[in-house]
Parts: sequence; C-alpha cells; structure tokens
Amino acid sequence: MELLYNFLHNTGFSLCEYRHLIMMAAGGLFIYLAIVKHYEPLLLVPIGFGIIMGNIPVVEGMDLGIYQKGSVLHYLYYGVREGIYPPLIFLGIGTMTDFSTLLARPKLIVLGAAAQIGVFGTFLGALLLGFMPREAAAIGIIGGADGPTAIFLSSKLAPDLLGPIAIASYSYMALVPVIQPPIMKLLTTRKERLIKMSNPRKVGKLEKIIFPISGFILCCYIAPAALPLLGMLFFGNLLKECLVTDRLAKTAQTALIDSVTIVLGITVGASTQADVFLTAKSIGIFALGAFSFAVATASGVLFAKLLNVFSREKINPLIGAAGVSAVPLSARVVQTIGNREDHTNYLLMHAMAPNVSGVIGSALAAGVIWSFMV
Repeated sequence: MELLYNFLHNTGFSLCEYRHLIMMAAGGLFIYLAIVKHYEPLLLVPIGFGIIMGNIPVVEGMDLGIYQKGSVLHYLYYGVREGIYPPLIFLGIGTMTDFSTLLARPKLIVLGAAAQIGVFGTFLGALLLGFMPREAAAIGIIGGADGPTAIFLSSKLAPDLLGPIAIASYSYMALVPVIQPPIMKLLTTRKERLIKMSNPRKVGKLEKIIFPISGFILCCYIAPAALPLLGMLFFGNLLKECLVTDRLAKTAQTALIDSVTIVLGITVGASTQADVFLTAKSIGIFALGAFSFAVATASGVLFAKLLNVFSREKINPLIGAAGVSAVPLSARVVQTIGNREDHTNYLLMHAMAPNVSGVIGSALAAGVIWSFMV
C-alpha cells in the first residue's frame, strides 16, 4: 500500500497545478492556430507541443525538465541558451532568399530600416516599465518580428527571459496576417492602396554573387556584433547564387533548417514551465511585444508614404509593412491586401525588397544594441 501511495503521489494527476493547465491550454492553442488557421505551422506545431511537454508535472530529482542539468531536454536546449541555433537558421534563410528586387530598387532598403523604429521604441518603453537595460534591449528586438534574432540577442543579454521573449516573438510572427492588415488599412487611403508599381529591372548574375560578399562586409563593419547572424545569412545566399554549391545550398534549405527548427521549437516551447513563465515580467513582455510589432508595421507604412512625397515614381505604401522581417509572410500579407483592392495589382515581388532588408535590419539592430550593452 505504501508503494501504491508513493506511485499515486508521484503521478502527474497528483502534482498538477492550475498553472500547468493554463500553459498546456496555451500549447493547444498554438497547435490549433497552426493546423486550423495555417499560421506558421512549421513553427507553432513544435512550439505548441513543446509547451505541453514542458508543463507535464514531474517529480523533482528525476532530471526530466528542461532546467534540470541531467535531462535530455536540457542538453538540446543548450543550442538555444548559447545562441547556436539562430545562426544555423539564418544559414537556411540565406539559401532561400532572393535579393533581386532589393538590388533592382535599392531605395526600398530604407523601408526595412524604418521598421526597426519599433525595436528602439520598445527598448525605451521597457526601460520606463522598470526592466533593466539588458532586459529592455532583448525585449525590444521582438519588434523586428524575427524569432532567431530575438533568441540570439536574449541568450546574450537576458537569458532568464529567453523563454517569454522567444514565445512572444514567434507568436507575433505567426499572427502577422491578423495584426498587420488593420494597421495597414488605417494608415493608407484606398487611392494609395491602388498604386501600381512598375516591374523592377532584371538583376545580373554577377550582382547577385557580389552582393552577399559586399553586403556582409559593409554590415559587419557597421555592427560587428551582428557577424554570427549576418555572416551565416550572406554565406547561405552565396551558396545559392554562385551555382557551384547546389548540394550545400539544398542541404541548408531543407535538412539543416528543418532539423534545427524542430529542435528549437520543441525546446523553446518546453522552456515555458509554468513556475518560470507565468510571471508579471512575462505579461509585460507580451504587451511590449505587441506594441513593438504594431510600431514597426506603422513605421514602415508611414515611411513609404514619406518617400512618395519626394519620389517621382510612386510606391504603394502597403509594401512598407513588409519591412518587418517575417519572411515571406508579411510580404504575402501585403499581396493579399493589395489584391483585394485590385485583382490585377501584384505587390509580392515589390514587398520582398523591404521584407529581406528587414531581415538584415533586425540583425543589424540586434548587433547595435548588443554593442551598446557590452
């Protein structure tokens, strides 16, 4: 009977608290959004299941939780905690990225830069709410809508907040189709949304090969701290464009990035143990993240409108919303909104220019912030 009592006492039913149930419900919501709504399923399914996995109540001393040094999850989480996984994801993103539209219309780079206003605005807001400078810096990067960059920076500056920051960042990335359209419509007129842009010039192969090398050097001279992320991004793009490393490029854009995404998603989700995650700081991070994302979207749209004041050839201000670096989801949202206004208006290729520049911009912003915090 004593053995039976001990067994029953150590089951999840006995150890479960209401906080575990709240987090498991959140994990279920992530999976629902991924499967039913198709919101970034490659991210939300692993993260959602990881949240459920991380909130199964276990007996202390059995080394099963992600924060217990002897557990398998703890070893897998090492790549998140030490910032190893994000550069590998950037390598895969680089092999899937086409910078042609950006090279054809270099002025659209500023839209990706403008969207980073959300990062620095949220940094100041976090300071006002009482977060320490390093914590505020890590929270601010959520506005870039770039999960790997948010994980990388928070692992360096605020490892204690890594779980909430990562979950907030990926949540808002997945909710791009929900958050961005109302802001885009509020800040533009129908006449502006109907603007048609001319086709960009054709970019030569030599330009595509030179760009990742020259772009990497220039960016890392501006912000050397961005080297791990931008180095892998531009290296991946060079593998794609040089045409002599197809096997490496295909591996990076399929097997490598998929494997890393699985492990990163599961471990980030599992890091949201109820006793660690359900805190006032976590709530503040989610609120600031929403503010950051909204400001980043608005900044891109408004800056596009400002460019039209000085430009002879008008650009559709909707593409400014793609300055957040949720690639290619935010560009697709721009296409969807523009196409609803005019079924013959195709903005996707134009939106990809600020979209990919937003990836570079968010990594640069992270590098600049990290430099100030050293």
